[in-house]
Amino acid sequence: MSRVRDDERWTDRPVFGEWPLLSAQVHGLTEPPVFEITEAAAAADDGSGLAPATCWRPPRPVQPGPIGELFRPGVRVTDGYHPEMTVVEPRRTGALRVPSGLLAVSGPDSDDGDGPHITVPLPPGEYVLEEAQARHTYHCEWEGSEVTCTDTMAVRVLISESPAATWEMARRPDDDPRLLRENEIFDTDGATGSFADAGAWEPLLALFEKGLIQGDPDLDPDVNEDISDSVYLLRTRDQASGGELAAFATTGDGTYPVWVGSSEAGKVVGVVVLVEGMPELLIPPPRRPLTCATQDHCWRSDAHPPFGAGQAAGSGRSAVTSENPCRT
Repeated sequence: MSRVRDDERWTDRPVFGEWPLLSAQVHGLTEPPVFEITEAAAAADDGSGLAPATCWRPPRPVQPGPIGELFRPGVRVTDGYHPEMTVVEPRRTGALRVPSGLLAVSGPDSDDGDGPHITVPLPPGEYVLEEAQARHTYHCEWEGSEVTCTDTMAVRVLISESPAATWEMARRPDDDPRLLRENEIFDTDGATGSFADAGAWEPLLALFEKGLIQGDPDLDPDVNEDISDSVYLLRTRDQASGGELAAFATTGDGTYPVWVGSSEAGKVVGVVVLVEGMPELLIPPPRRPLTCATQDHCWRSDAHPPFGAGQAAGSGRSAVTSENPCRT
């Protein structure tokens, strides 16, 4: 690396109008530069309302992504490690009682004494606990064969069967989205998270510590329930209020965003925690046009129809029949 000479470390401050970046003299121009004001670049035409990439914009928090698709069977996704995963039916693991009408989402093993990390108001009641799961196949070198696995991508408290029209990142009252850096999140912290009745947070947390951390063998099964074969680990119940806590495992220490889904009417329909990063949707292959004997435009997906539904056996092409007048 070349050294800078001592006489190059300092220079006289230019007078007004002769700053090096805009000085015609510095750039060897014979005439002063002329600056023109042009029309602003058009906004993005994708309907997002975002400014064009050439314009400065403030940092934006992380965006939700297609969260609802993670609970829709048949959707194809990838997590970056497995090229293709297929979403299966959400797995239900009992229900959670929230009589106070305030849902807590927080790490039960990282409580600092000031209550749950995030709370979400909702109608008092009992709500289904779900896991969003996807199935994938990979070659296992240990077994020397193809192995099929089902992984959990997210957990959800299902408030309503109505679809979510919008997803918003949950935050505490003092959290200011303007202070977040690009793609930063408000989060829960730790390898264990939980959904709980915020009105009974302290007694539920004490039962969690006795059951999962201390392993107290004398706990009443009515207030401490182990959950097996699930990312949900433990359910505790406060007998005085009826409120419950359900602890779940994430994929490791770190930060995990909490997303609140709302209906078109603005009512909360679900609260979701991604236990790993947001998977990416795999777009189906585009349909290709075919020459049609009976109509101007005929489309068929690249996947072959079942044998007997207008397909010639062994040909891999569509036969022309009265039921299927299209031909390749």
